[in-house]
Amino acid sequence: MHEQSTQVCDFDVDVNASDIDELGHVNNAVYLTWVQKAVLHHWNRFASKEAVSQFLWVALAHQIRYRHPAYLNEHVVVRVALEKIQGARAFYKSVVSHGDQVLAEVESSWCCIDAATRKPVRLARELVARFMPALG
Repeated sequence: MHEQSTQVCDFDVDVNASDIDELGHVNNAVYLTWVQKAVLHHWNRFASKEAVSQFLWVALAHQIRYRHPAYLNEHVVVRVALEKIQGARAFYKSVVSHGDQVLAEVESSWCCIDAATRKPVRLARELVARFMPALG
């Protein structure tokens, strides 16, 4: 298990009409879509091009705490941080916010799989160090 300082990445989202539910705010399921896109954006930003083509990520679990709703035409930021790597699993914390207001907090676990075999795979230390520089 590695618990170190980590690279943080922001993912920008503009709320559009298809995100809104019958209550007039962003549907809860949309937050998970944003988090998935943000985590993959984080991976693509810090991983090498070779690693991006060699490995895929599958979500295993999400725990989400909703704080405030988001509304049509708002600009939302999903801040993603990789908290630890354990075997083939990665544990992320994401915070969804609008301005200074936290809308949701999400803890999620993901499994790294080989793109060719579709089997779980541990990431090499050098690759993990791209996300957690203290390991390098």
